[in-house]
Amino acid sequence: MKNYFLLIFNFIILLSSTSLSQGSGLNVGQNYILYPSNVNQSEVFITAHPSNPDILFASANTIVFVPFFVSEGIYVTTNGGNSWFGSDTCNGPNISFHQGDPGVAIDRYGRFILTRLGKQPFYGIYSHYSTDNGLNWSPQKPITTEGEFEKASIVSDNILTSPYYGRTYATWVKLSGTFPVEFSFTDDITQSWNQVQIINSFSQRSSGPDIDIGNNGEVFITYALVRDVSPFNETAISFAKSSDGGNSWNVVNNIFPVNGINGTLPQKSNIRVNGLPRIAVDKSNSSTRGTIYIVTTQINLAPAGSDPDIILYKSTDSGQSWSDGIRVNQDALNNGKTQYFPAIDVDQYGGINIIYYDDRTTTNDSASVFLSRSTDGGSTWIDTKISDHNFKPQPIGGLGQGYQGDNIDIVSVGNKLFPVWMDNSTGIYQIWSVPISFNPNSIKTELNSPSSFVLYQNYPNPFNPGTKISWQSPVSSWQTLKIYDVLGNEIATLVDEFRDAGIYEVEFNVAQTISLCSGVYFYKLQAGSFVETKKMILIR
Repeated sequence: MKNYFLLIFNFIILLSSTSLSQGSGLNVGQNYILYPSNVNQSEVFITAHPSNPDILFASANTIVFVPFFVSEGIYVTTNGGNSWFGSDTCNGPNISFHQGDPGVAIDRYGRFILTRLGKQPFYGIYSHYSTDNGLNWSPQKPITTEGEFEKASIVSDNILTSPYYGRTYATWVKLSGTFPVEFSFTDDITQSWNQVQIINSFSQRSSGPDIDIGNNGEVFITYALVRDVSPFNETAISFAKSSDGGNSWNVVNNIFPVNGINGTLPQKSNIRVNGLPRIAVDKSNSSTRGTIYIVTTQINLAPAGSDPDIILYKSTDSGQSWSDGIRVNQDALNNGKTQYFPAIDVDQYGGINIIYYDDRTTTNDSASVFLSRSTDGGSTWIDTKISDHNFKPQPIGGLGQGYQGDNIDIVSVGNKLFPVWMDNSTGIYQIWSVPISFNPNSIKTELNSPSSFVLYQNYPNPFNPGTKISWQSPVSSWQTLKIYDVLGNEIATLVDEFRDAGIYEVEFNVAQTISLCSGVYFYKLQAGSFVETKKMILIR
């Protein structure tokens, strides 16, 4: 059966004696507009397909003034970012009542999910789904309709070993009363959402919840507490954790104090900014696996200086305790330069990637985009300017004081980064991006001299056509790694040789032209006396 399809072997041995310097191998390509248009595109999000690394889905607020119309852009690549297609309007009925503020996800079945606000008289948060890579969208399904709301942040649990594999979660703030954080989930995006839950019961206003999934299927939500009077700046960051699929919550309303920047930036035409938190969980097979990161923008509270700085916090014990703040941007402290709107992604190798607007290389009325990258759990950083030009932020009229959109975003796929941001250098705001690749061997790891046997879950999983299998062995021994079908038939042998103690990775790739059924397969490692088997899913 081994001759029925192609196996590609790519062995990566991580040795402490050959660890590369941090930031090495970063390759920034040419800037481009994701989807050129005569419509303002702002407030952009991006997500990656869980099993097909060539598919990415982005969305944004899209604004037309004559006649006035707000919707959600649908922007898709199916070739790894080489080209994009889509529309400035989600075509999910009823189009007349779309109100923007998109949230995006792709679930275990490859279905695109979009959440959005509804327009008067259909206030609320609604979801649509697409089964054809965003070309066509389902009618709306209500998530909540009792009042007015902030945008929803959404995520799908695509972790195969999670007990809630396939569940999709959403969180938002209700804009009334004490401005509580609310939450719902669905096990099938084609069906109804569960009853809305209130996450917090704190008397102080909440704002800007963000959400991510832990390695064991935990759900993590972070949000800001804000002052009750203008400019409603952020005073503390809160954290909520569910270990039972969102049915119950452990909430800490003040995990650390902050001094956020909610308000306007006079030097940048009074654009509206915020210090709302973004969250990411390390799902790599590195020594930092499981670390939770929260990033904010702060001012006049150490380690931030007298101008806005990007500040990171981390937890290595599932949110029970948090580090002191870490200043991410590496320009001089108190230099009068402004950083804002951070977005964070942790790649599959454990690298932390944070993008943000920055004016350190231009005048204070302008901005560019920087990437700060850490390969040692946030201890040290390398800053790289990733935009090849500057722009002068201007408010988009008619959408509230100083509005230019409230966030930008970044996602990683393998050793590639896909940042997205809005930039008005063409005369209107458009979504810009740039291809960035990095050398995985630049990741530093404490596992270079492993003390135990570990067989890691393959990544990505589900997969098509390729996936990577990693393991570590503390002893030198004969090692075998084999693939089996559900009947126990041996499909392939990936490794069958003597290996020194160390960390290894193999890529298993099924050629697209070879017929191999979708389904569950198993990979089995034997190294000395250690034997372990894990399952993986192929989706064709």
